[in-house]
Amino acid sequence: MKFKLTYIAGLLGLAKIAFSEEICGKPYYQCGGKNYKGSTCCVSGYTCKYMNEYFSQCTEIIDNNNNNNNVPSSYHTIRNNIFWKDTSGKNIYSQGGGIFKFENKYYWYGVHYKGAESYASNPIKRNSDTQFVSVTCYSSTDLVNWKFENDIITPRTKNFGYASWFGRLGVAYCKRTGRYVLVAQYNDSIMFASSDSPAGNYRVERIQDQITNVINLGTGDQTIFVDDDGQAYIICSNKGGRNHQYVSKLRESDFLYAEPAKEVAKGYGREGDALFKYKGKYYFCASDLHGWNASHSYYMVADSIWGPYSGWKVMDGTDLDFSHVTQTGFFYTIKGSKQETVIFCGDRWSDFAGNGLGYNQWVPLTVNGDNVKFNSLSEWNLDAQTGEWSVGYGNNYCLNPSFEADRVSQTSLAGWNTWGTGGKNKSGGYTGNWCAELFSNSAYDGSFYQKISIPNGTYHLKAWVKSSGGQKIANIYAKKFGGAEMTIDISRKMNNWTQVSINNIKVTNGSIEIGIYTSANAGNFVNVDDIVLSH
Repeated sequence: MKFKLTYIAGLLGLAKIAFSEEICGKPYYQCGGKNYKGSTCCVSGYTCKYMNEYFSQCTEIIDNNNNNNNVPSSYHTIRNNIFWKDTSGKNIYSQGGGIFKFENKYYWYGVHYKGAESYASNPIKRNSDTQFVSVTCYSSTDLVNWKFENDIITPRTKNFGYASWFGRLGVAYCKRTGRYVLVAQYNDSIMFASSDSPAGNYRVERIQDQITNVINLGTGDQTIFVDDDGQAYIICSNKGGRNHQYVSKLRESDFLYAEPAKEVAKGYGREGDALFKYKGKYYFCASDLHGWNASHSYYMVADSIWGPYSGWKVMDGTDLDFSHVTQTGFFYTIKGSKQETVIFCGDRWSDFAGNGLGYNQWVPLTVNGDNVKFNSLSEWNLDAQTGEWSVGYGNNYCLNPSFEADRVSQTSLAGWNTWGTGGKNKSGGYTGNWCAELFSNSAYDGSFYQKISIPNGTYHLKAWVKSSGGQKIANIYAKKFGGAEMTIDISRKMNNWTQVSINNIKVTNGSIEIGIYTSANAGNFVNVDDIVLSH
């Protein structure tokens, strides 16, 4: 039996010995806390970090002596690909919503679905439980640390009838009435509710079955956009095909009615409709019709919210990992003291798609006139006061590292180049639905690889692997980084997922190629998942 010394950073900083890595927590799983009864150790390369007395999480071990990030204290770090926690250490349940700033505080509204609870507790298998639990409200002063405020609407709210579907919501402040108005999809209609405070208990005011000029009842997808003058709009598509896009103004007197809509585009099926404004221009954004799955992100540009809009463009960078395995959720534009920054707040419907960890994936956009670039980052730092941001020290520079972007079986994988034969994605990953596989019924040579621009520095390359063994050659490699090629052999038999790593990769030329290569006999296979290239 192998003995592995694993340090558990507990409340008292005690060390324990883990006799089997197989029972230890996977990356970003819970590993401790008051009344917690599960595994209290973490897999290799991760340590159990306490957020508070109620919750701890397996986080990556970072060598602080080699940390050249030097991030100012005004920056706060956003980490994607995990289940986010509020300031009390509890799961954040907020999907299909939006962020709105009232006075000097940010408020984040979204839906808590029953299925989100079961998937977060055991993110192995997706479910279809869209049962409405509540509209949650969280508040923040920095857009990173979120305090739970209230379940502002629940099934027990007066005049809230049975909802087979409830979601795609936002909140706007109506100056004329002094009330905060929530607008959401409710079955095949639109619900309007209001409160005298941002985080108060909202009351149902009215149900609107149809917006004039919008084809069919209700909306396909929708978000709420509030312009600089405080006027609120519904940004939406039609139900049934979603091949028409609309802008509808909320009635100025009370925001409790959607006025006749204007069609601003048609012809292409689009969902996840949302809009942001940047330096006077309007950007109407949407996703492919992929259901709960990830997608490219598209946008149109106009000088007026009513158009005319340009034709659809694919947002640069979203094709490499399908918008960091999300679809367009909503946007928030920070007008900081030094710069404007647009945050892409992607919805990862992993509870219903099973496509990885976390429900909320936020990244900064780079906007230059009619050109929008998606910066796919697993970790980044934000100063909400100045609007400045930087890449996080622990960012994973590998794109589509968990192979969840493609959503269906295929041989050409987003973000990856292929060479030879035998390469495809395969169901049954270490996390999520998919992993990469090299396999053939006849002798073969094959490879997946990425060429990555990366800041100079010292990195490690990690991956989870299964292997049949018996290959002539099978390795994970790093090369073309300014030093000699480095490899880790994976030609031995590995029936269970096993993490392998290449450490101390010193990049000196601003680039690197990483990949998986095999020269194999008939029937040999290699499965690889959850690749990490980071400091």
